Parts: sequence; structure tokens; C-alpha cells
Amino acid sequence: MKKVVFVGLSGGVDSAVSAALLKQKGYEVVGVFMQTWHPEFLECNEEEERRDAMRVAAALDIPFLTFDFEKVYKKEVADYMIAEYRAGRTPNPDVMCNKEVKFGAFLRKALAMGADYVATGHYAKLRKYSKNSPLLHLLRGRDGAKDQSYFLWTLTQKQLSKILFPVGDLKKSEVRRLAKKLGLPVSEKKDSQGICFLGEVDLKKFLKHYIKEKKGKVVSDMGEVIGRHDGVFFHTLGERRGFTITKKSPKDRPYYIVGKNVKKNILVVSQRFPPDKGEAKGVLELKNINWISGVPKENKKYTAQVRYHGEKVPCKISGRGVVFEKPVLAAAGQSAVIYDGDVCLGGGVII
Repeated sequence: MKKVVFVGLSGGVDSAVSAALLKQKGYEVVGVFMQTWHPEFLECNEEEERRDAMRVAAALDIPFLTFDFEKVYKKEVADYMIAEYRAGRTPNPDVMCNKEVKFGAFLRKALAMGADYVATGHYAKLRKYSKNSPLLHLLRGRDGAKDQSYFLWTLTQKQLSKILFPVGDLKKSEVRRLAKKLGLPVSEKKDSQGICFLGEVDLKKFLKHYIKEKKGKVVSDMGEVIGRHDGVFFHTLGERRGFTITKKSPKDRPYYIVGKNVKKNILVVSQRFPPDKGEAKGVLELKNINWISGVPKENKKYTAQVRYHGEKVPCKISGRGVVFEKPVLAAAGQSAVIYDGDVCLGGGVII
């Protein structure tokens, strides 16, 4: 019997090509659109995305289903994100969206309905440890500019055994060419940006519907008050916009946020980036740690990313911490993801 794959059709080109490739390989493919939560004040294009997903399913002549994940998305992604910002941390909603929605609720429901696998348009790859081993490595996608393994560090071996990433070994340009060649109706559609399912939103405007503004001081790394802001909750380390500098000189370079004092509602900024002061650290402690391929060796060199598309920084693992060769600027609440070459070993949430 053919293996059944439920493909998460988002209405975009990556998931459309994923479904087409799986059908070509002989799988029985079912297209699934995931409905999620949207706040009333935000423009919602979910129906448009759903129509595009339906058009893809029709073009491929595959069944089409709609799964309602509004409650799980609201609780596990949106509410989590708002609570983290309110606490002065910088969450990663895309990580939680993958964990709780795409490879949580969607995977469970698909398997319960008889699917052998679920598939998505993520740019990531899976590879067996060895020919005779059932265990899998999670690897970076071939297209370095599109690689999404950073957002998948929470996955387990049990989940990976039921997941397919059909476009992980392709470059985005190849995916576009395939979509056009196959006559898919979304071949020319622009990539979606921003937060998982919510899209490209002004984060500060979004958060101001849930968190009150609280005006505070902007202080230089030399200790001088040089500006003001509307609340530390709306800012993260490394940002260079969203606050006002009132003491300026013609020689000023851009100011970057290098520190936050949540209790005193103070932002610390510097014209040096990466900074030599502020919150750059040589050791980061992690919580909610997940190791996909077993616990890393403590005496071995790895690399870590502390933000999506961030620098690959040399490091070692020590207990629940990551030890860096040079200090890094990393926001509490973000994910530190550890790699051995192109293999994603897992990671944790920065404390």
C-alpha cells in the first residue's frame, strides 16, 4: 500500500512544491491547511492563503482538508509570546509554532487519521545516523540563506521518524523553477515574512495592544542619559531603532541596544557593536534543553547560533550551559541552537 503523507499547505510555493514532489515519488498525498488565531485589530489574509492552498490541491488532484488550531496557537504561541515580552524577555514564536502547532497538534491529528508521515516546506534535511540505524540527524537545509533548522531544535527522534522535508535539499531558486515547470498556481507568489502564521506585523504596535507603555531612560554604555523610550518590554538586544536619542553629535554612529534593566525600565545603548560592555557574555545558561542526537560531548568544539541567521559562534557544552570562545550578545528568551558542522544537535532557551 502507498504511504500516506499529510502535507501542510500554507498557500506558499515551498509547501506546494513539497506536495508535488511527494506525489511524484508515489506517496498518497493529502493537503492540509492549518487555521490559526488572529487578533481582531490585525488585517487577516488567512482566507486568501486558504484559497491558494486549495488551488494547489486542485492542480495536484489531491484531497484537501482544513484543520482548526486556533486554540492551541492562541495559548501556546500568541499568549506565550506576549507573556515573555511582558517579563522583559525576547521569545521566539516560530520555535513554539513548530513545536506546538506544526509538529505538535498537526502531527498528532494526522497520525490519528491514518497518515504515515507529515510534510512541510521547511528548508531542513534529515539523514540516517548510519545505513542500519533508525535514528535520524536533523541538518541545515542546502540553501544557507533559507535554512530553517534553527527553528526546529525542539524536535525529537520520535517526531523526526514521522516527518518529511521534501525541499530541504533544494535551493529556493530551484523550488521556484520546479513550481513554474509543474504549473503550480503559486509559482510567482512572494515569500511570506514575519511571525509564523501571523505574517509581517509591526511587533511593537502588536504588543502595545497587550502591554502598557512605560516611558524610561536610554543610557549610553558610558553611563550618560542620552535619550528616552516607551518601555523596555518592546525592545531586544541588538536593535538599533524604536528609541529616541536626544543628545546627538555630528560624529554619532548608529546606537545599538546592548543592555536592558527591566526593573528600572532602562535601555543601555552603544555605538560599538558587537559591544565590549553591556550584556555580552562568554557563558549562556539554558533551560528547556532538547538534544536531538544525544547529549553533546563536553570536550568537543561545536558552533552555536543565538538568533536566526546569526553568526555561527565556536563553543563548547558544559552541563546546562554553552561556553563561547568570545562573548556573545544574546537575549534572554531566545533560542541557542547547537551545531556539529551542518548537524543540528538541539538547543535550549537562554536564561
